[in-house]
Amino acid sequence: MKAHGLAQQAAWSAGTALRSTALCLLVLGFAADLGDLRAQVPRSVTQRGALTEGELRTIRIFEDASPSVVFITTVDHVRNLWTRNVMRVRRGTGSGFIWDEAGHVVTNYHVIRGAREALVTLADQRSYPARLVGASPEHDLAVLRIDVEFDHPPPVPIGSSADLRVGQSVLAIGNPFGLDHTLTTGVISALGRTIDNERGGIIEDLIQTDAAINPGNSGGPLLDSAGRLIGINTAIVSPSGTYAGIGFAVPVDTVNRVVPNIVAHGRYLRPTLGISADDALSRRLLSSLELDGILVLRVARGSGAAASGIRATRITPNGGVILGDVITEIDGEQVSSFGELVNKLDRYTIGNEIALTIWRNDEYLDIAVRLTAPIERGFIE
Repeated sequence: MKAHGLAQQAAWSAGTALRSTALCLLVLGFAADLGDLRAQVPRSVTQRGALTEGELRTIRIFEDASPSVVFITTVDHVRNLWTRNVMRVRRGTGSGFIWDEAGHVVTNYHVIRGAREALVTLADQRSYPARLVGASPEHDLAVLRIDVEFDHPPPVPIGSSADLRVGQSVLAIGNPFGLDHTLTTGVISALGRTIDNERGGIIEDLIQTDAAINPGNSGGPLLDSAGRLIGINTAIVSPSGTYAGIGFAVPVDTVNRVVPNIVAHGRYLRPTLGISADDALSRRLLSSLELDGILVLRVARGSGAAASGIRATRITPNGGVILGDVITEIDGEQVSSFGELVNKLDRYTIGNEIALTIWRNDEYLDIAVRLTAPIERGFIE
């Protein structure tokens, strides 16, 4: 009996010890859980000071300008070869912006080139069909018009590109990769750049910027630090087709000259002298004279050149050549090719008078010529 009692006492003591150990483990586990819970409490937020003046200015410019930036979707019509049904297929996307109170939208020509339809989506997600008013492929510019009455955002304020300087801050707003109303910032990297246009010619005096410009940004505004339009984003240089630090914009002075012309006439009417020329022929005929300029081959009837007495090249009855006038300068700037002449004339408007320096009969003359719209009356024989 005594041995049995001792066994019971030992068993009770062992049970008590086990219960105490389990209780300690439970308490320790609860404490560990509390520690985990404390570790999961969010950290306190470090307060910052006020936004910098530069940040506030950038925010203000974006908030003021972004409602006037639009998202452009182009549509093609594709016929199903089996059912013969015509389907509307999305062709591409780009950017644009409200130009004036009449609701004209300006974008790049390459954004809408070849499309059958264009859909303009505003910042508040309202979408409207738009028609093409006209375009200037030479400048990569196009104008769309929303014909329905709508409460449109204000036009983007117009600046000047004549007084831009390398190093100025710029902001680009657009819809890269379909991500609408994206802001990127940078500086003007260079001025007076030249790239090829859609017609195989060149676009001169472009603004180069390091603000990120990606596919879909085309047609969007490039703004200065005052929120004014100084260019239209048009192209990038990149082996992969995405941003590589080099983007280009058509300067606003060009835009402000070309767009009103498109709105008024449905196309861009270049100011012309009313002459024809051929660079290869000019070089061949002028090489022996050691002249560098543009040989006038023909003069159009009713043109400014005809009114000013510019002389064309003539062929004599026996097959000889009597050289016409050779244009060497425009307003004091030397020209050596017909393409260069056309691009320099593009800085002027129809009706402007310019000073030509020409070579005629072994002497140089200064002649004033009034620029006209393209002449379609034929050439003086």
